[in-house]
Amino acid sequence: MNRTDKTPRKVVVIDDDSGFVTVLCKRLEQAGWQHVVLRSMPPSDELAAMRPAAVVVNPALLGVSYWEILQMLGESLGSVGLVVVSEQSTVAQRVRGLRMGADDWIGKPCHPEEVVARVEAVTRRHRRVEADAAADTGPLTQGELEFRIDRYEVLAAGRPVDLTKREYELLLLLARSDGRVLPREDIYQRVWGYAMARGDRSVDVFVRKVRHKLEAASPDWRYVHTHFGIGYRFDPEPNDASATETPDASSVLVESAIAEVAEPLVTQ
Repeated sequence: MNRTDKTPRKVVVIDDDSGFVTVLCKRLEQAGWQHVVLRSMPPSDELAAMRPAAVVVNPALLGVSYWEILQMLGESLGSVGLVVVSEQSTVAQRVRGLRMGADDWIGKPCHPEEVVARVEAVTRRHRRVEADAAADTGPLTQGELEFRIDRYEVLAAGRPVDLTKREYELLLLLARSDGRVLPREDIYQRVWGYAMARGDRSVDVFVRKVRHKLEAASPDWRYVHTHFGIGYRFDPEPNDASATETPDASSVLVESAIAEVAEPLVTQ
């Protein structure tokens, strides 16, 4: 879904909190956004036909199957930002939602101005991804991996790798870094769309998840290398060539252990 600065931006708001929605819509109008307010979840094809840049959804309106619906939204919306706004939620619930594909999760009570700012942050990030795709729409091949950028898809030896939207964006960012080491702060800024809070281990946790999926899909290759205390580097290497790299391998073990302990502290 390509856009330019002259294209009207649209947000679909799925919420029945009349006071919150009224103020949110006023703030959206002031910021130059079009908006559509719904009090229930529409069929996915109807939602896609609205061509939103972002969807703001209250999971309380999605019924008992709201996890499945959030996962479906995260997987199907592609370049559309998904922001969840809920009355009550635990850290575990927010982490689960983000891993299922939500771009952000905000707890109520919250100021509608913050919601608008978060929507703008996630749509900026998606526009950067779209701009990259427009500049290079052909497949990107690294090791056994093939990135089909126009489809938000990664294949390993011809078979799809089951990545969430955020995992895909993180992996694509690393794959396009030409072997450079990307600091964690830079990765967070470019994938999550805003500055990383001190102590946030989200990047480490997501890299660990991506690694596990790549190991299962392409076991003969090693792709993401840890530079402990700095960040990560993407450089496909056959496993037999990387087996001698003891320092980096030990860093992976340390990073994995830290991420395992810190996983409950992953933030938005």
